[in-house]
Amino acid sequence: MSAFRVASVSFLNARPLIEGLEREPRVQLLLDVPSALLELLCNDRADVALLPVIDYQRAEGLTIVPAGGIASDGQTLTVRIFSRLPIAQVRALACDPDSHTSVALARIILARRHNVRPEFCDLSRASDDLRQARLLIGDKVVCDEPAGFPHQLDLGAEWKAMTGLPFVFAVWTARKGVDVATLGEILATAKRAGMSKIDQIVRAHALPRGWPPEVAGKYLTKHLSYDIGPRELQAIAHFYRLAAEEGVIPHVRPIA
Repeated sequence: MSAFRVASVSFLNARPLIEGLEREPRVQLLLDVPSALLELLCNDRADVALLPVIDYQRAEGLTIVPAGGIASDGQTLTVRIFSRLPIAQVRALACDPDSHTSVALARIILARRHNVRPEFCDLSRASDDLRQARLLIGDKVVCDEPAGFPHQLDLGAEWKAMTGLPFVFAVWTARKGVDVATLGEILATAKRAGMSKIDQIVRAHALPRGWPPEVAGKYLTKHLSYDIGPRELQAIAHFYRLAAEEGVIPHVRPIA
């Protein structure tokens, strides 16, 4: 049997889900940015991906694998809007293009919680305009936080305050025709192993990137969670409803 092609991000937040998969003989591990994972699935270059949840709505024939994902029940640390002015005065948002889900969440949070609907643009077009804020994701938010932005929003904390629900950023998602049962067992085993090796993950993957060890440990065990249960599925469905109402997606496709 050929190996399952498993696509994931290389960020620290994914390490408890993928730690050891590179040594699993039944797996070929592929690492890329979040925004590239849907294309890998759709072009039959991956069998399963740690897919940003908004991208599940953008393709047919996908199935969520009940083996874990990346969620937060409040503050994330690594998904934040940075602004020079109070959020109510923001008129443009320069977005890190790596995460479609974070961009969609920012649109919902700004509109529903702050009554702000700015112009969105790529981070490469960031300027010194005081009314332009920035959406940044990933390790660099902690290790290379930009200076001169006194107003910040942590999108996980904002979602929790607005809905009372956790927020799910990514879930294991398989393309049609994949042996989900076997794959799910492999991924669930990897998650259990990864969660038992947080200290090793911090030393191997957080410290070299500039994370303070105590911050990285708390990030992986307190800020983030990796189980996708009924409450997380409820949160995903609610996110989809709001995304459709805000025009981020044309309609809601039921979770399969």
